[in-house]
Amino acid sequence: MALVSAGRAAGDAARWRVFVDPTRCIGSGICAGAAPAHFVLVDGLSRPLGERITPADEVLDAAESCPMEAIIVSDAEGSRIAPEP
Repeated sequence: MALVSAGRAAGDAARWRVFVDPTRCIGSGICAGAAPAHFVLVDGLSRPLGERITPADEVLDAAESCPMEAIIVSDAEGSRIAPEP
């Protein structure tokens, strides 16, 4: 297990961070269809329902399926998980 920095709960180490770049998102809705428990369309753009999530394959699928690569999934240390560079 990786060392957890001060001020961070140990449970955060096993969580992912989800970010949708609003300048890249075109509101295709693929993410909301692939992972409805994690994404919603608001005013025509995708928004994650939570910034820190428990790892979920459907979120990786959504990130990999985004036609604009607007969804970035990273681990607790900030290393990019999806989409693959």
